[in-house]
Amino acid sequence: MRAVAPGKIIVSGEHAVVYGAPAVGLAVDRSAVFELMPQAGEKIAFDLSAAESSSYTLLALRDLKKRVERKYTQFQQGEIGIGYVLNAPADLFRFAFIHALDGLHRSLDSGLVMKLRSTIPMGCGMGSSAATVLSELRALGHYLRVDFKPDWYYEYSLEVERLQHGYPSGIDSYMALHGGCAYFKEGVGEKIPMPTLPMFLVETGMPQASTGECVEAVRAKFGASSIWQDFGGVTEQIRSQLVAGESVGLRESIRENHRLLVEIGVVPEQVAAFVREIEQVGGAAKICGAGSVAGDAAGVLLVLADEPPVALCEQYGYRISSLRGDPLGTRLV
Repeated sequence: MRAVAPGKIIVSGEHAVVYGAPAVGLAVDRSAVFELMPQAGEKIAFDLSAAESSSYTLLALRDLKKRVERKYTQFQQGEIGIGYVLNAPADLFRFAFIHALDGLHRSLDSGLVMKLRSTIPMGCGMGSSAATVLSELRALGHYLRVDFKPDWYYEYSLEVERLQHGYPSGIDSYMALHGGCAYFKEGVGEKIPMPTLPMFLVETGMPQASTGECVEAVRAKFGASSIWQDFGGVTEQIRSQLVAGESVGLRESIRENHRLLVEIGVVPEQVAAFVREIEQVGGAAKICGAGSVAGDAAGVLLVLADEPPVALCEQYGYRISSLRGDPLGTRLV
């Protein structure tokens, strides 16, 4: 049983979406693939990469689930930060498996091998964890012969996402599940046309601060600010420009979104300098995730330009690749 789910970028509205402002998301051609295979014995093996593989009994997985849920309660009570809820990123997928299995009240006839392979940069704002969890749930659901509705997938993946991001908006799970481009507000998505102009993905490196840590830092300074109305205004412009197929105005809106992200402190100076150089030659660029409140890296950037800025990326030590939308979302393959 094999399932795939795409990563995503936020075209407009990161951080603001947490405060009820709208966002525009785009599922992209970077994906997570979970393959599920039965094996002899009773253990569940998680083959998460060429270098990471481990096996657990169902009892051990249920113990992990209890520990994680206890820590998340401590986070909600303000006793620990969100970064302490999971001991390791892979615990997210182990939790998702046992949480779904127990929630469905299903038993297994044999052990399983859960094999993950992903082309989504991790920890860079592209919804890697949501895509991975959804591909895992889709493969598991098919294996258990359960006819899940999309709302079930969304709610279960969102429950798991909370363990890593604290208070996720839901846009990562929505985009990975449904694909395409969407206007997203207060948990509800509306499909809109995908961008048609050339897009590039620039990888600046993994941020030193996690998404949850960035969200908490921004909340402390701007939680009650009116700046979220400005973010919302830019997102509404971008929505209209995508519907109308207006590329010139879209670039200017992306530049304005970048300026707002700089203002809330999630764009490191080195990344901001790179964006300035992109703008000087007529392009536009912005971070596509939470950015970072520490260090020089900020995850990935969306770059709109007539030609790929290869030489500039080499100068900064950044990786660049072309980017396209994924219209399909989570599916069996």
